[in-house]
Amino acid sequence: MSPSFGPEPEGATPLEDEELDGLLPGWVSTREDLNRAEGENILRARAKLRRTRSRSLFWYLDESGLRELHYEMFGEVWSWAGTLRRRETNIGVDPHQIAVKLRDLRGDVLTQIGDGINTAYPFIELAVRYHHRLVWIHPFPNGNGRHSRYAAELLLADLGESGLTWGGGVPSETSELRDEYLDALRSADRGEFAALIGFAIRR
Repeated sequence: MSPSFGPEPEGATPLEDEELDGLLPGWVSTREDLNRAEGENILRARAKLRRTRSRSLFWYLDESGLRELHYEMFGEVWSWAGTLRRRETNIGVDPHQIAVKLRDLRGDVLTQIGDGINTAYPFIELAVRYHHRLVWIHPFPNGNGRHSRYAAELLLADLGESGLTWGGGVPSETSELRDEYLDALRSADRGEFAALIGFAIRR
């Protein structure tokens, strides 16, 4: 029998029974347990990737890299971690278009970076725009927001900068912070990125 964690937070992708069947830790039975398990997995992934220095520049822009990153972040919690979404959800492109859209995104980001000097946008904005578009594609059944935020941080680091704080904390920590983040994403959907950039770098 699949576990049930109650209603998803606003803006989250609801998990269906097939995905809930992929829960790996037997001790997880509540939303609080799930948040703890995923949070610990993400902290371990960050620590592991900080220790890994041999990766090629922008490795996470490829579909394989994005899938690997998702697996590192969620692979101890979900058996489907790192697997592209195969069903329609409340947000995201048609599942059959995910691979194409990810390939287009990679090409566009590399073009925007150019020679690293004459870039299409300032580095912070470039990373935030990458994050927004990755959320819009929504490649995975769940965890897309956290995955795309981390991918944006990696992009900014490869550009030689840092500074993404995502509102000074993780957007799921409080409902107010999450609401502000979602509102900023919706503004970005309309081509207005100031709120999302401001949220991303606020101390």
